[in-house]
Amino acid sequence: MADLKEFAEQLVNLTVKEVNELADILKDEYGIEPAAAAVAVAGPAAGGGDEGGAEEKSEFDVVLTSAGGSKLAVVKLVKELTGLGLKDAKEIVDSAPKAIKEGVAKDEAEALKKQLEEAGAEVELK
Repeated sequence: MADLKEFAEQLVNLTVKEVNELADILKDEYGIEPAAAAVAVAGPAAGGGDEGGAEEKSEFDVVLTSAGGSKLAVVKLVKELTGLGLKDAKEIVDSAPKAIKEGVAKDEAEALKKQLEEAGAEVELK
C-alpha cells in the first residue's frame, strides 16, 4: 500500500511539462486518452508552491471557451493546430471549455488565441 501512496504523491508533484509527456506516452504506447486525468493532476501541481507560480508565468494553457458562430471553421482550425483527427478535434470543440494546448510559451499561446478568435472562437489563456 505504501508503494501506491508514493506513486500518487509523485503524480501530484508532476510539472505541467511532465504531465504532458506522461499523457503522450499513455496515448502513443497504450492507446489511452488521459485528457481528464492530466487536467486533474496538473491542477494541484500548478498551485502547489512557489515553483508552480513562477512556471505558470512562462507557460500558458490555451483554453477554448466557446466555438462561437462558425463551429466548422473552429473544428478545422483545432484539427490543424493540434494535429488531431477530425473526430477528436470536433470532440474538443463540442466539450468546450476545453484546453487545446497546455504548457506553451506566451508568444505561441497568443498566436494560437489570435488564430482561433479570427475563426470565430472564444479563447482564454490560463
